[in-house]
Amino acid sequence: MSRTHDQSLLEALLDSWDRNNTILINLLHALPEGGLEARALADGPSVAKMFMHMHYVRLVFVSEDAPEFAGALPEGEWRNERNTGRIADMLNESARVVRDAVKGRLEAGRDMDLHYDHPILFLQHMIWHEGYHHGQIKLALKAVGRPIEDEKIGPVTWDVWMDKK
Repeated sequence: MSRTHDQSLLEALLDSWDRNNTILINLLHALPEGGLEARALADGPSVAKMFMHMHYVRLVFVSEDAPEFAGALPEGEWRNERNTGRIADMLNESARVVRDAVKGRLEAGRDMDLHYDHPILFLQHMIWHEGYHHGQIKLALKAVGRPIEDEKIGPVTWDVWMDKK
């Protein structure tokens, strides 16, 4: 492949990560009143805790697999943050860290240190992991009688994936 083609693939790959984070932030901002407290099961994590878990997992995996891009780790994985603005800021920051780690390792031609054979596998795992929790969050909202209507959530989730720029 040509260098230009490789760069185009890298840009598309990183764009998919950026879109994934945008969707997650959009979901956070679309939560109905009381949505952060929703749980799919009585003993399951709250929506707030799931968002904080995703932030934590991003940073932990970067610290283990590309430590040169890691910063300080948050205290606790399942924290109960209630401020959506702070959650969004944390998710945007950890998304940047993941993006920088993947881009940096790809450009350097380096594999990840611990868990993955290739930086792309790390990124795909992060997207899959967050899609899983996205579904859990929507299920939790349904379980407490506060679902987000498809007409509201579709344009800020599915349409983000399918938008041609």
